[in-house]
Amino acid sequence: MRGTARATILAFGTAIGLVLLLTSCDLVPGTPDGSAAPPAATPTGTTPSGSTPSGSTPSGTTPSGSTPSPSEGTPSSGWKTFTTTDAGLSFDYPAGWTVRDPGGALGGEFVDVVNAEGKPMASLRTNIVTGAECMGKSPYEVYDSAPMVELAEGGGADGGVPRYVFESRGDDPDPLATQSTIAAYGITMVPEESGDLACPMFHLFLWPPSGAFFGGTYNPENNTTPGDPSLPYLEKARLYESTPEYRDIRTMITSLRPGEIPAG
Repeated sequence: MRGTARATILAFGTAIGLVLLLTSCDLVPGTPDGSAAPPAATPTGTTPSGSTPSGSTPSGTTPSGSTPSPSEGTPSSGWKTFTTTDAGLSFDYPAGWTVRDPGGALGGEFVDVVNAEGKPMASLRTNIVTGAECMGKSPYEVYDSAPMVELAEGGGADGGVPRYVFESRGDDPDPLATQSTIAAYGITMVPEESGDLACPMFHLFLWPPSGAFFGGTYNPENNTTPGDPSLPYLEKARLYESTPEYRDIRTMITSLRPGEIPAG
């Protein structure tokens, strides 16, 4: 499994989960048994049955006072911690946000993080296997990037140190994302590009037994962005990078770390 995931990353594939397919790239997402993976669910304002209502602590969480995020200082007061059911991964998230399980996973973790208004901020998927090939490159921009050493030390080091990234592909001037122009934040194993063009985004990192995804697609209709709504989509992505909401998303995603497995 690990070899398959490593070969996929070196092929410079496209993003899975909430990160949309971009320009001229064939994507074959799947599960470890080879069956088709379900599309990522979009959370609504209704809390699914069995999940935790907004404002309460989801199952597997600990109250504030847990390990601070390793990104840009200590999270705001009242942050909580979510730990996956297998205790493999943990991350911190704002107290006003909610971790939900929309259902539909064929294996591994399958949770969405929504803000106080029920809008999706990010999703976590584990036990993912994808196959992709870069068939074309497009203009790109990197707004933010940071290494995530703890993930490499915790079992995802075969392809190097994962890094957090907020980046875009394409250059359409439309006010919303298009088929060829999109921005997204997440964790990748792909080295930073050095030229003027880049392969489609591949926000996947190695995590036993295969791969995992933790991130989201920038959507000005969900992500609170300053400025004129008619501005080009990529200009709004640049503005979003400086907002408190984005900093909370960054702190949350970069806090992802190996969970503490109970003794016994």
